[in-house]
Amino acid sequence: MIIGSMDTLDENHVDYPAIIKKALDFLRSNDFTQMEDGKYPIEGDKCFANVQRYLTRPEEDCKPETHCKYVDIQFMAEGEEFMGWCPLSPDLEECAPYDAERDVTFYKALVPDSSIVLSPGCFAVLYPEDVHRPQAAVNGVSGKVTKVVVKVAVDSL
Repeated sequence: MIIGSMDTLDENHVDYPAIIKKALDFLRSNDFTQMEDGKYPIEGDKCFANVQRYLTRPEEDCKPETHCKYVDIQFMAEGEEFMGWCPLSPDLEECAPYDAERDVTFYKALVPDSSIVLSPGCFAVLYPEDVHRPQAAVNGVSGKVTKVVVKVAVDSL
């Protein structure tokens, strides 16, 4: 997982692949608070953004997940959420087998559990080996968020 902020994107020392740079430029150049929820193409099916609005939930209602076909770039446009993370390992217990159509595997818990708060302007780049638990309420208090999840095809990296 790589965590960053749009405020310091030009100053960080990460050499992102070209398609991830393109996705980050898309995130930086749009006001998602003024855009409708839905899917926005960046580079066809290789890279697209999903704008979504929702209420954060209690942490215990949020399941950890991984994806095989896509890297997630989760960007907080408005509001904040608590995101859990851990590396993929054999210690994790799946809730159900991999769903190829949805490109997701859900897990019972993060082992070990590390967490960050995604606040406006912050993003997390999550690779297939990054187990993450999005949508959790900060300090247990549900709040409205506008979040963009950019999907970048692993085979385009």
